[in-house]
Amino acid sequence: MIGQTLSHYRITAAIGAGGMGEVYRATDTKLRREVAIKVLPSAVAGDARRLARFRREAQLLAALNHPNIAAIHGLEEADGKPFLVLELVEGKDLSERLKRGAIPVDEALEIGRQVAVALEAAHEKGIVHRDLKPANVKLTPEGQVKVLDFGLAKAYSGGAVSSGPAALPPTPRAGITQTMEGTIMGTAAYMSPEQARGKVVDRRGDVWAFGVLLYEMLSGAELFSGETVTDLVAAVVTVEPDWEKLPPKTPLAIQRLLRRCLRKDQKERLPDIGAARLELQEVLSGGGDDLPGKSEAVSPARDQSGLFWALALAAVAATAVAVWSLTGRPATPSVEVRRFVVEAPQLQGLRSGDGHAFVFSRDGRHLVTRGLDGGDEVLYHRPLDTRETRRLDGTERSSAPFMSPDSQWVGFFRSRELHKVSLVTGAQVQLATFAQPGLNASWSEEGFILVTTGSTLYRLPEDGGAPQPLLEPAPGKASRYNRVEVLPGGEAALVETLKSDGWHIVLLDLKTREMSDLGLRGNDPTYVAAGYILYGYENKVWAVRFDPRLRAVRGAPVPTPESVWIDGNL
Repeated sequence: MIGQTLSHYRITAAIGAGGMGEVYRATDTKLRREVAIKVLPSAVAGDARRLARFRREAQLLAALNHPNIAAIHGLEEADGKPFLVLELVEGKDLSERLKRGAIPVDEALEIGRQVAVALEAAHEKGIVHRDLKPANVKLTPEGQVKVLDFGLAKAYSGGAVSSGPAALPPTPRAGITQTMEGTIMGTAAYMSPEQARGKVVDRRGDVWAFGVLLYEMLSGAELFSGETVTDLVAAVVTVEPDWEKLPPKTPLAIQRLLRRCLRKDQKERLPDIGAARLELQEVLSGGGDDLPGKSEAVSPARDQSGLFWALALAAVAATAVAVWSLTGRPATPSVEVRRFVVEAPQLQGLRSGDGHAFVFSRDGRHLVTRGLDGGDEVLYHRPLDTRETRRLDGTERSSAPFMSPDSQWVGFFRSRELHKVSLVTGAQVQLATFAQPGLNASWSEEGFILVTTGSTLYRLPEDGGAPQPLLEPAPGKASRYNRVEVLPGGEAALVETLKSDGWHIVLLDLKTREMSDLGLRGNDPTYVAAGYILYGYENKVWAVRFDPRLRAVRGAPVPTPESVWIDGNL
């Protein structure tokens, strides 16, 4: 078609072709501007089904007026050929950029942020892209990202869209354009598991594809691979991402975001791309998790309080000292560890058997304590870079606080109820109700929470839902599970359980529900990233080397050089 004229558009070059159309560069001779022209292949120009989809694409695109989405200028027809007149986006697409390998972390996050902004705008209009892939993401010379080709999108109204029997089959990857008649719509390497199965697809399908896109930008590797479409679809449905391919400098918040985007069960996946956009903005602005190697010391407070907090915070410092002594390096080399005393208003100390009275966030920036307010126990929040402590409203009669991995939420029990409260907005959500009062909980980076009520260990989604029993008492026997901690990867957990000779620390496989004895007697197991389990036994803090991959203890436990054991709590 090069050299031909459609209406008043003179075709000057071919840009690309795919199952949904052929794209050309053209000159608008009336307005004297460069545009992109998209026409259906001549072989299918008479196909009523494809023509209907083509017109639908025009209507969808016309509703999307956004700087990160390629605009539509019009729907025209010439010599019986319908075609779209589109914004011509200069620059290379993301698939060309990825041929050079991984993209630097900051650059990848900025590209991801702009893609998320575009998808969020589309979702707000009730539009699901359904074919997000590197070839559909253009990078302009000015650094702007443009998302292209909503040709497979369908409008939805608070519901979902389906890859029904009238749909086209996938291409395995960008650059492979031939298709055959089939039942699935999309590009196999980037479609969600539900889309690959031909099931109902909603905006969470775009969240999945966004996760694949971000993973490949950071790692420089294909997330799913295969020689045929069938191989790729099988990989999408069954293969788990290799998280070790992410660069070491990937922020923890982004690692967690990827895990939430790439959950195969769409019910457990991040439900809103806007949440991903906010997370990326937070990290890019420096407000999220620190990049490895970034040094930021916690500002010490000069307040003076009772012996309890001096001991409590000394315990935290002792943990870092212990790991340094055992490994020859600090637990977090880039963070300066200091001892300091924090004043916690109305604090009355720990109560034996009533859960931990304080919890630190994983980034070391927040402290949540239990205290008294008018005779009622409530939670207090203290950002450790300030001198202010504030009461968390709605946390009356609370116990056993625990923190989310992103340090944004605090979970707590109110008798048999499990709640969480936002440290940012103060919003509170009731997550579940149990048959017995809760004793302890652990929040996984994979988006679920483990809860023990003493006799039973449960699992539930971090956004709430029906708790699933993992461990229950055997008929006629009493079991006791006092504390639980999820290990990295979310496939196993440390459990403190009562045996005939006292408390033991065992390893629970969360898939098979099998327990393995680690040969450790003690309480309050805590895993630290340096590769150790810390736990309490006989009024000392002990450390033992632990390999989370092999799920095995290495060597004999040793007491830490400096230990603090307060009222049975580490």
